Amino acid sequence: MMAGMAHTVAALAMPGVVAFDLSTAAQVFGMPGEHEYEFAVATPTSGAVPTSTGFSVSGVDGLDAVVRADTVVIPGHRPYDISDGDVVAALREAHERGARLVSICVGAFLLARTGLLDGLSATTHWQDAAELQRRHPAVQVEPDVLYIDHGRIATSAGVASGIDLCLHLVRQDVGASAAHRIARRMVVPPHRDGGQAQFVDPGTRLARGGELIDAVMNWAVRHLDQPLGTAELARRANLSERQLTRRFLAETGVSPFQWLLHQRTLRAMELLEGTDLSLETVAARSGFGTASTLRRRFRDALETTPSAYRATFHRGGTR
Repeated sequence: MMAGMAHTVAALAMPGVVAFDLSTAAQVFGMPGEHEYEFAVATPTSGAVPTSTGFSVSGVDGLDAVVRADTVVIPGHRPYDISDGDVVAALREAHERGARLVSICVGAFLLARTGLLDGLSATTHWQDAAELQRRHPAVQVEPDVLYIDHGRIATSAGVASGIDLCLHLVRQDVGASAAHRIARRMVVPPHRDGGQAQFVDPGTRLARGGELIDAVMNWAVRHLDQPLGTAELARRANLSERQLTRRFLAETGVSPFQWLLHQRTLRAMELLEGTDLSLETVAARSGFGTASTLRRRFRDALETTPSAYRATFHRGGTR
């Protein structure tokens, strides 16, 4: 960015735009009295733009604002399968001219339709990651991160992670002090530890199998504090370890070891959220044995620490 020249940002409001995503861009880049950026809202339609929550946004520019911008932010919109050739063409033209394209949440679906994500890693809301991967197999979808920045292409995960990405871009553009000032104004942390995986609803990630495997899984979930392994699960199913592993993979898509590790992680998350138990006790009750093992697992699986996870999600209470 040249000295004395504000960086122009255009937020592309498609019909059904997610209001939170759009306001994220406006809060970070478009606050009156802050001079690092010039901000506009652009739309392919004339008149007011309906949002996904029922109200409409007026006072917007046309697609020429997208083509002129230094950064184009693509908030999510629902339904996200709206096809608009003029919008795709405008995004490609902006990128060819040197603009940075940034998606928030399911805005990644529109960005992917440009072809500019092909061969790159990208993220979106964890609930929609599998669908993004199905529709755009040339994109490497990473469902567990808060955002991915490739320089002139960047994507963020669900909803509030758009704030994380936008503040990251401010740090890149004009420095940490401006990013911290904006974060303080918005009453949000200037940087969050961890990835999107820590926010995923545990119930939605529970792999299920057939009747026999289901029974073994239900039993194991009630005995996670015991030293379970594939051999013990095989005995419960009256199968050999090889047979159990084959059935598990066929019916759930993961190995018994991977499934057990995942269930222990979920149990630890639940205990950290709902109890004041020590880390050693949480580790024992979830089957990790020691606090150090628990910390390694959280680092590898959630990119955070048990203590940081508890500080974010703790609901209080003991059991």
